[in-house]
Amino acid sequence: QVHLVESGGGLVQAGGSPRLSCAASGRTFSIYAMGWFRQAPGKEREFVAAIIWSGGSTYYADSKRGRFTISRDNAKNTVYLQMNSLTPEDTAVYYCAAQDLRDSYSGSYYHTQEYAYWGQGTQVTVSS
Repeated sequence: QVHLVESGGGLVQAGGSPRLSCAASGRTFSIYAMGWFRQAPGKEREFVAAIIWSGGSTYYADSKRGRFTISRDNAKNTVYLQMNSLTPEDTAVYYCAAQDLRDSYSGSYYHTQEYAYWGQGTQVTVSS
């Protein structure tokens, strides 16, 4: 089992640049990739970004590329999401997720069903 805890959310002014963190614990050796998703009220959970835990390759939703940056610190078992130039449309609950090695055969990181472990989420509210 992998346990994930997000932090860094809160109320942000439009144009702000908060950084979210996700600390992993437990069977971290079984993690192949880490991802960030978000879910706005009344909408489906959507992919934001993913990173391969060992190699560091990154993947982004097209609409987030250039404004969001995912990174990781393997020594701290932590993945980050740097968000820049936020607008009220970025208001959502942001979730961290971990893909298990056993599920990495698909080579895809864009869908919720590809992740076995989820954090509780952290609310990001962008005020105009």
